[in-house]
Amino acid sequence: MSIQANRSEWTPESEGHALLDITLGTLIDRQAEALADQDAVVYRYPEIDLDLRLGFRQLRDRVNAVAKGLIALGVGAGDKVAVLATNVPEWLLLELAVPKIGAVLVTVNTNFRRSELDYLLRQAEVHTLVLIAEHRGNRYADTVAQLVPELASLADPVRAAIASRDFPQLRRAVLIGDAAGRPGLMSFDQLVDAGAAVSDAALGDRQAAVQPDDVSQIQFTSGTTGAPKGAMITHRGTINNARLFGLRAGFRQGDRMVTAMPFFHTAGNVLDVLGLMVHGGTLVKAIQFEPLKMLELVQQERATILHGVPTMLIAMLQHPQAAEFDCSSLRLVISGGTPIPVPVLEQVKAQFGADPVIGFGMTEASPMVTATPASDSFDLKSATVGRPLPHVGVKIVDTEGATVPLDQPGELLVRGFGVMKGYFKMPDKTAEAIDADGWLHSGDLATMDSAGYIRIVGRIKDMIIRGGENIYPAEVETFLMRHPAIRQAQVVGIPDPYMGEEAAAFIQLREGHSVTEDALRQHCRANMARHKLPKVFRFVDDFPTTPSGKVRKFELRDQLVAETRGTQEDKHG
Repeated sequence: MSIQANRSEWTPESEGHALLDITLGTLIDRQAEALADQDAVVYRYPEIDLDLRLGFRQLRDRVNAVAKGLIALGVGAGDKVAVLATNVPEWLLLELAVPKIGAVLVTVNTNFRRSELDYLLRQAEVHTLVLIAEHRGNRYADTVAQLVPELASLADPVRAAIASRDFPQLRRAVLIGDAAGRPGLMSFDQLVDAGAAVSDAALGDRQAAVQPDDVSQIQFTSGTTGAPKGAMITHRGTINNARLFGLRAGFRQGDRMVTAMPFFHTAGNVLDVLGLMVHGGTLVKAIQFEPLKMLELVQQERATILHGVPTMLIAMLQHPQAAEFDCSSLRLVISGGTPIPVPVLEQVKAQFGADPVIGFGMTEASPMVTATPASDSFDLKSATVGRPLPHVGVKIVDTEGATVPLDQPGELLVRGFGVMKGYFKMPDKTAEAIDADGWLHSGDLATMDSAGYIRIVGRIKDMIIRGGENIYPAEVETFLMRHPAIRQAQVVGIPDPYMGEEAAAFIQLREGHSVTEDALRQHCRANMARHKLPKVFRFVDDFPTTPSGKVRKFELRDQLVAETRGTQEDKHG
């Protein structure tokens, strides 16, 4: 027991597991030797000519080829390589190749639009951008050509480097796919071919200079101020987080995980990629989430683990053809992000025959903080997010920073190996997030019971979690208030039976101005990531406020929830 005398503070325990002090490059090389011909990654998409099955040694060799290509193109230690793509194989290769040579992977949300990509390229000082041409109508290559017109002047993008006035650090843009007809973009194949001139010894020298505490990734996460912040996480933090979460969940060598979690999230590239890598399992990757395809992959590959946010699980369980698939091979279902009702957990067990594992994490913690063992009751898994992982300290404090008694709410703080090094180029924001004693302030309201189980009861930062995607109201409000017709906007989260939560926007118009809901929705859709788009718009004359003038957001939320409930009651009358 690690509870401190009736106080909500958990002292870290090793639980018999020492921390690994290695780099990602060392991890890949070790597993390539130990598990040479065992499947490391599987893509099963014959319908699009993507039928890929790589053993650990084959994966290592392809990673090395990409790493040499990056060296040949001048990517140095500490340089930032951003990836804007769906869950394609090249993404996986880059995730492992970039940190192998001491460079830093910058993940880009595929929902990002022009203004968000512009900000990320500048803020992260991106050296090389690797991207796909388009996805779901979002034409990334065209957007990059507009942002960086200098691309068009590169007659030979393999030998020449961009010299952009607006993006002085940016040197290259690499297209996953055919780059013909796209001036200034080199293809991913050209990147790999360029590496043929780099020796094994040169790659070895670069890899040997990398240290476990070096930054391996910058993951952008929004804040209540609306300015996205780049969390710097390390080789040591991510490897150990993946390993310890897997141990808590019950991962085994030879496990086969089907997952569609985006690579650009730590859930996808730490829990999935590194979790399977460190435990010697096989990653069966879906390029994007499609419930029928997921069910097919589980059956075809005899998956033992399924990973998805609750909305994904519900879509699979309730698919009209679900009963046609044999999912009896499943042993574990990994989920989290939003609370999962007991009936859904029961359906997972009844329909898939698998034990759910629930976790809680945050990007800044690399990412997992807590998890439930597979053996916990459904009630515990529904009401809590489990206990802290080994080597992770947690305490819950009041507004003065004092640790609260057990079962009393306060802000959840985290300390340990996984805490980020800070926010890139944002020392003030880093100081706000990590205090002098090394405690990371989560912004989440939580309670802790006498067994160390954590319940998340609210969010100080007012964050909305929609289907596992974080939405920060202040960021959406700032965007909305740039519209010439809008005087003020307030965004709140409302319950949704499928997505967990949805965003609702209350709009106060400027005097003499007008805008329709449809026009506003189109404006948001054209300029904002899809998951941030408010589902509900309400036009109001004024807002309920406190005596000091602060908007009472809870009243707005309660008003809308009551209105929705009343409408549903009328329908079922």
